[in-house]
Amino acid sequence: MVRVSVGGRLHFGFQNLSLAHERLYGSVGVALDEPRVVVSADPAEGVGCDHATAREHAARAVDLLDVPGASVTVEQTLPRHVGLGSGTQLALAVLVAVAAAHDREPRVSERAPKLGRGGRSGVGVAAFERGGFVLDAGHPTERFTADRPPRGEWTVPAVAARHDVPDDWRFVLALPDAEPGRNGDDEDASMRSVVERADPAIADEIAGLVARRVLPAVADGDSEAFGAAVAAVGRLNGAWYADEQGGVYRPPVGDVVAQLRESAAIAGAGQSSWGPAVYGVTTASRVDDARAAARDALAEAGVGGDVLVAEARNRGARIER
Repeated sequence: MVRVSVGGRLHFGFQNLSLAHERLYGSVGVALDEPRVVVSADPAEGVGCDHATAREHAARAVDLLDVPGASVTVEQTLPRHVGLGSGTQLALAVLVAVAAAHDREPRVSERAPKLGRGGRSGVGVAAFERGGFVLDAGHPTERFTADRPPRGEWTVPAVAARHDVPDDWRFVLALPDAEPGRNGDDEDASMRSVVERADPAIADEIAGLVARRVLPAVADGDSEAFGAAVAAVGRLNGAWYADEQGGVYRPPVGDVVAQLRESAAIAGAGQSSWGPAVYGVTTASRVDDARAAARDALAEAGVGGDVLVAEARNRGARIER
């Protein structure tokens, strides 16, 4: 038996959504140590799996790897469609587990598009393979325009920059009880609408933020500067998405973010991907205060939910035999 475990990821935003620029998308994100997806696999004749989504991934993996089959078990899952990358991490964990069970090379980046992954953001794939802070290079605009190519007819964006995240950094996560974030056809339609009318001036501002604030902050290990910078990237992304999600942040995320910002234990706060997951950047010495601030933020926003604190993950998915 082979077991593969990997944490989620935070998606702070895209560098560009305007068709006026040469590169489209280009994600900023970080790999988390938890919550996790854990998948195990044994060689088999045919495909067996009680988890419907994982079974689809397993069937595709068996086909891509040209192996007889696999018995796949999902032991842990990430919360679905909350902004932590559940779809990509599960698909890739299944691929790697099936490949390892048959002593095959998974070739994750190469095969991810065939699993429908890496179509816009490369952060999920890079976080799975290597962990850490990731900035991807995006896609050529002339290939993607407002619609991404048909399933599998793309390459995962190259990693433009990657850094280990300092050991004492922490990310407090507030997961409000709210409707899941956009996914599937709804996400495609929303992204198409956003890209068709995105203001290129916002991309220019984000480019300056990434080059002059985000990258220096993670390279220097400055959590205060990093938190403020990625939160600013998120707010600018929210200006692109406002018409689609009902504001710079989707409700009730805006209220939770506003409350988190008031805490001295939080360096910067924002929405991960389509939400409703809210992150706050903090450090190990301020974890208790950060956790309390997240609980208070949910209460002040009038919503229930879960709060957890995660370390960054500076390595790829773990494979155990």
